[in-house]
Amino acid sequence: MERDITKQLETIRRGAAEIVPENELVEKVKKSVSENRPLHIKLGLDPTAPDIHLGHTVVLQKLRQFQDLGHRVTIILGDYTARIGDPTGKSETRKQLTEEEVRANAGTYEEQIFKVLDKSKTKVVFNSQWLAPLTFADVIGLAAKYTVARMLERDDFAKRFHNEQPISVHEFFYPLMQGYDSVALEADIEIGGTDQKFNLLMGRHLQKEYGQEPQVALMMPILEGLDGVQKMSKSLGNYIGITESPREMYGKTMSIADELMIRYFELVTPVEMEEIRVIEAGLKDGSLHPRDVKMRLGREIVTIYHGAEAALAAETEFKNIFQKKELPDEVPQFRLEKDQLDNGKIWLPKLLHISGLAASTSEGKRLIKQGAVRINDDKAVDPDIKFMPEDGSIIKAGKRKFIKIVIG
Repeated sequence: MERDITKQLETIRRGAAEIVPENELVEKVKKSVSENRPLHIKLGLDPTAPDIHLGHTVVLQKLRQFQDLGHRVTIILGDYTARIGDPTGKSETRKQLTEEEVRANAGTYEEQIFKVLDKSKTKVVFNSQWLAPLTFADVIGLAAKYTVARMLERDDFAKRFHNEQPISVHEFFYPLMQGYDSVALEADIEIGGTDQKFNLLMGRHLQKEYGQEPQVALMMPILEGLDGVQKMSKSLGNYIGITESPREMYGKTMSIADELMIRYFELVTPVEMEEIRVIEAGLKDGSLHPRDVKMRLGREIVTIYHGAEAALAAETEFKNIFQKKELPDEVPQFRLEKDQLDNGKIWLPKLLHISGLAASTSEGKRLIKQGAVRINDDKAVDPDIKFMPEDGSIIKAGKRKFIKIVIG
């Protein structure tokens, strides 16, 4: 275990948006060092979606830092809480997942979280382990430890109540169940996003009610997506998925706003803060070019999920495509059958759609209007164009998508 208390606290505070209460964190760390007893750190994940993006890894990186300091980490996969669905930020009751959906998603989560965490130092449990055995009397006792008035102070519930939108009784049990997880594990610290503050503080409240020393709530910021404004989200399309290819991951990183680079270094990479401060100073005084710093960021991110060799290959390909205007090493082939052509021609938006370069013909038209489509390096400008593809024609859509036409 790291014996330097100052160093521990500096690492724990790295990137944190809020620590409640910070004085208790200091005391817990001091006691941990004096007794040579690692702290028990908890993170709850509801496996409601099968894929993790970079925004989800902010809390995972913090857990990894705790592991490197010598503390115990437990991941709770909320198979019971996921059946309710976290009401945080929701304007309506969430669809309940089946046990089969939860277990399938949980399996995918377990595969992905160990791209960041040290598997040998991580305990993974399901909260059904302690929630399933509760009797109805136990559940009533748990519910009696919090008031409806306090529950309605929560923003999402308050808004729905004010707008006369339905709130199902079972939704009140989500924060109670998540808080009870902390009781079951006797957690010292719970980590979550800033949007989880109510749930994390519920853990503190219930631990006190059950006669335990309350946990410290450590909240990490919500990571902005590639647009630099809204939080990273698959539904908004501004995300970097951790299972994406090295090429896609590196290319997306190169598109983030310059002002977000330091934030990304701090929140989603293991680069030491001392070095990050040097990078930040170099950007401010002009001794470092933002492009070079962003390329370093791309390498760091790809290395975490695919290894250093893949990161260097992705960088080389990026340079070839965007700096030397060359094609990628491997261009996916798309077979175009002759019966798909009309007198040897095809409507370009249709080709973009059926080849997977665009999600629909409408998106294909939009990409053309934006000047994002090229045919053999000639920009397409007419969304109504019908062109005659040739064997070996290269179609490019956006910055990173290519196909080579093969006439069937």
